[in-house]
Amino acid sequence: MLTIMIRKPAVAGFFHENNPNDLKKSIEKCFNHRLGPGKIPHLGSCRDKSVSLDNANVYGAVVPHAGYSYSGPIAAHAYYELVENGFPETFIILCPNHTGMGTRISIFSEDKWNTPLGDVEIDEEFAKHMISNSNLIDPDNSSHIKEHSCEVHLPFLQYFSNDFKIVPIVMWMQDMESASEIANSIVKTTKNLKRSISIIASTDLTHYESKLIVEKNDKLILDSIETMDEISLLKVIEDKGITMCGHGPTISTIKSSRKLGAKKGKILKYATSGDISGDLDSAVGYGSAIFI
Repeated sequence: MLTIMIRKPAVAGFFHENNPNDLKKSIEKCFNHRLGPGKIPHLGSCRDKSVSLDNANVYGAVVPHAGYSYSGPIAAHAYYELVENGFPETFIILCPNHTGMGTRISIFSEDKWNTPLGDVEIDEEFAKHMISNSNLIDPDNSSHIKEHSCEVHLPFLQYFSNDFKIVPIVMWMQDMESASEIANSIVKTTKNLKRSISIIASTDLTHYESKLIVEKNDKLILDSIETMDEISLLKVIEDKGITMCGHGPTISTIKSSRKLGAKKGKILKYATSGDISGDLDSAVGYGSAIFI
């Protein structure tokens, strides 16, 4: 008898609402928030025009992953562009490992993920090709079970459509070599399968410093993202000791977006948790960006 693995929500009721109607209202609030885009987007038709990879507009995005009340309005700027551009067949969602569980690079390669807004299918073919195209990526579900940094993106996408698949990848190893290998696997798999994709780098920026320090550090990070300079990004993080949790996913997204045709980064919105909570002594930075 075939057993289907459904990854149940780990942070529903904590990072966002558990009730579907309340969750939809929360997402709408993020789009309409004073720090959000100010309006709700309309789903475009990117999939129709992305038969040729050269015609895709948004190759990748950097999106924060905190609770919706904190980073949701900032994240909404990236979702706005992804939705308006039109959904691809598959979103590759690259995440840091906050739990310490699982292998060095863990891919959830089969079945479905569940959220309060329904189920999302794994692109099993894409995942299996990514594994075969890499020496680092392991089919491992354990690192995903309690990890929030992929889960929080799904309701924002499901609000507009359930007609997409995902490939969730959790990175414990975030060095340049590992990030580059993941990027190479994404690009090779995309071209071999002729799949329309968008890549999401799930990350928050500087953690738990004064708002002034957070903004100073994050300016350096955002400059590197905007110029698509992954070498500068990693150097800044290492030299300054910046606590950006998803620099590996960001590096992979920059490199793979560039190889698929992106020419520049665009910073959409930046703010800190202090801008919402009023706590200026222990803030976290949130930024949304796209590669076009």
